[in-house]
This record gives sequence, structure tokens and C-alpha cells, in this order.
Amino acid sequence: MAYYFEENPTSVSCEKNIKVFINNIHFCFFTDNDVFSKKGLDFGTRTLLESLPLSEMNGKVLDFGCGYGPVGIYLAHHKFDVDMIDINNRAVELSIKNSKINNVSTNVFQSDIYSNVTEKYDYIISNPPIRVGKEILNSILYGAKEHLNIGGHLIFVINKDQGAKTLAKKLSDVYDVTILNKNKGFFVIDCQNR
Repeated sequence: MAYYFEENPTSVSCEKNIKVFINNIHFCFFTDNDVFSKKGLDFGTRTLLESLPLSEMNGKVLDFGCGYGPVGIYLAHHKFDVDMIDINNRAVELSIKNSKINNVSTNVFQSDIYSNVTEKYDYIISNPPIRVGKEILNSILYGAKEHLNIGGHLIFVINKDQGAKTLAKKLSDVYDVTILNKNKGFFVIDCQNR
């Protein structure tokens, strides 16, 4: 799974078009080899998107680890100002293409964790790459604090088998942590910057 977290995938490209409904909204996405969940929208990301309190949200959003773009494109469809980042250049290209075919405006760029991120956000939304190891995962989750406005939110999804409860407890040392949803073992965790 670590190959999703590589800058330049080496596998042969083989794009595939998928159709997805998220909260009764139709989207089309191109996916490809070496990009997360190429066969369709994964259950964790779906749970994350269906758990977002959209009516209470406003401000600028960073989609961290955007993959082929479902999170950022869904939020841009709801008129949020969205930046999207991924270390994987193939994912970046797909997100740009998918933003266009879904008729939304996004700003997509390559970044190794937050290396190319210069702004602060009201929301950082992610289905983070859990299997890259604790050091990188901690850099993503704790590092978000430096890129959030005060009162901003890091919202992410993680499976209980991947340490959701322990991680939520640890993150409460630096954030105000709330569990937004639990669905078939997936936790959607909201970490508010203080």
C-alpha cells in the first residue's frame, strides 16, 4: 500500500472511469493504477463524506492526500474553496482532470506531506494513508495544526482496527477531539485547533 505514497508511480498507467453517487449526487471519476481505491469509492471515504456537517461548515478547505479527488471535488460541488494535495503525481493529474469533468473549481498541487502548503485552512479533510507508518501518519495529523486557523478542524477517517480510539485519545493532547460518526468500524474524527 505504500506505493500510493510515492511521488512518481512506476506501474503502467491504465485509466478507468467510474461512476459514484455520494449523498444522491452523481460524480464521474477517472482512476488509475497506484492511486488509492481505483475500483471505486472506498467505504472509509464514503463514511467520511457522509459524516461531514456541511451545513455548519464554511471557509477554506484542504483535501490532504486527495488521490483521484472524491473528497475535494465533493466539497467543491458544495461551493467550498478547495485546495487538494497529494505526493503522488499521478493522483494530482487525475484530480485536475476529474475536477474539470465534474465541473468544479479546485486548486490541485503536489506536496510531500505539507512541504508545498503555504496557506492556513479552516478545514483539513483526509482519509490518510494509514499504512505508511506511525511517523508519517503523525506528521500528517499533528502537522495539520500548523496549517489550520485557530478554531479550524482536521477531520479524518480511520478504522478502529488501525487504532482509532488510541489515536483520538492521543490527539486530544493538542486538539479538541470529537467523534463525528462510527460506521462498521470506521471512526470519523474531528480535531479542532485550539
